[in-house]
Amino acid sequence: MTSHTTIQPKILYYGTPVVLLTTENEDGSTNISPISSSWALGNFVILGLGFGSHGLENLRQRPECVINLPDASMWQQVEALAPLTGRNPVPDYKRELGFRYEANKFQAANLTPVDSAIVRPKRVGECPLQLEAVVRTIRFPEYADMFAIVETEVRHVHADKQIVQSAHHVNPQAWNPLIYNFRHYFGLSDQLGKTYRSET
Repeated sequence: MTSHTTIQPKILYYGTPVVLLTTENEDGSTNISPISSSWALGNFVILGLGFGSHGLENLRQRPECVINLPDASMWQQVEALAPLTGRNPVPDYKRELGFRYEANKFQAANLTPVDSAIVRPKRVGECPLQLEAVVRTIRFPEYADMFAIVETEVRHVHADKQIVQSAHHVNPQAWNPLIYNFRHYFGLSDQLGKTYRSET
C-alpha cells in the first residue's frame, strides 16, 4: 500500500490528450484553440472550453468544428499556439496572462490548413487524427462561471495511414498522442497490456 497525503493542487490536468480545436471565424477563416479537457463516449466527444475562448464564441455562432489530435512530436507547435488568441481586441484578463492576438494561427505554429469533408472549419494537416464534428449542445454550468461544456457528435474521421490498422481500428502501437500532464507535455510509454475487449 502507498502512503498518501492531502494536497490542494492549483490545477487538475492529470493527464489528458491535447486537442487542437478548429472553428470557423466570422470572416470564414479558421481559428485554432489548443485545449486539454475532452473525453469521448461512442461517437460523441465532450469538450471543456474557457468562457472567454474565441473558439467557444465561434461554436455558439457556427456549430461545427474539427477535433484535431496531435501526436507527441508536435508539442512545440502546440506550445507556439498557447499564448495566442483569436479575439481582437485581447480581453484584459487574457492580456494580463500574456496572450496576444494572432489572426493566422496556422502560420504562427507552422501548421497546414486542409479542407474538411463535411464541415466548414479547416483541419490541421499535421495531426494524425482529425474528427469532424457538429455541436449538439453547449451548457454553461450554474455552479461555475469559468467554462462551458460543449457536446459534439463526430461525423467523419480522418486518420494518417501510418496509424491505421484496419477500416475500423487505429493501431495503438503506432498512435502516440500528445498528453498534457499537469501543464507538461508527454507521449505514451511502451504498451503494458490491453483490455479483454480489445479487437486488435
